Amino acid sequence: MKLKILTLLLITLFLSGCVGVSSKGIFGTGVSVALDPRSLGTQIDDSIMQKNLSARLVLMDKKYFLSIKSKVLDGRIFLTGKVDNPEEKLQITKMAWETEGARSVRNDIKIKEKFNFKQSAKDILITSQLRTAIILNKEIKATNYQIDTYKKKVYVYGIALTPEEKELVVKEAKEILDVEDVIASILIVEDLRIQKN
Repeated sequence: MKLKILTLLLITLFLSGCVGVSSKGIFGTGVSVALDPRSLGTQIDDSIMQKNLSARLVLMDKKYFLSIKSKVLDGRIFLTGKVDNPEEKLQITKMAWETEGARSVRNDIKIKEKFNFKQSAKDILITSQLRTAIILNKEIKATNYQIDTYKKKVYVYGIALTPEEKELVVKEAKEILDVEDVIASILIVEDLRIQKN
């Protein structure tokens, strides 16, 4: 019975995202294939990536079928929705980055938990300090990184142009006052399957 439900769910996911249909996503506007600036090949690749990520999220936990929405544009993944705790948000972000062909991940997932002002303020300060540090460091391409901080643990996701850049980002994070741990999920551009020419 579970196999039938899963098969039906996967078929529904694949049929609901056919390329020839207008799509209405997180941007709130429909984009037809004819007006889409992406090539047909890129549109198909994006559709496959989106279905792959959606299926993997549902396999991780069925509740994500309704609570998490994803959109892929030119290899860039956008996530929205709500989860119960920060660990879920980070796990979903990591899964998105592990999607083959992902160029960037924008995670706008909100956390449903009691608000702790003091902890939240400290985490925001750490994130802001690290963001500023990597923007000011001319050897780091700051736009390639997403930073999340939770309870003084810094999570950095992104794509480094060189191994040295990756080391610099981690070093900058470790130098910030009150940071207890740095968890870096940074890919090196030469290790990516799809590279922008």
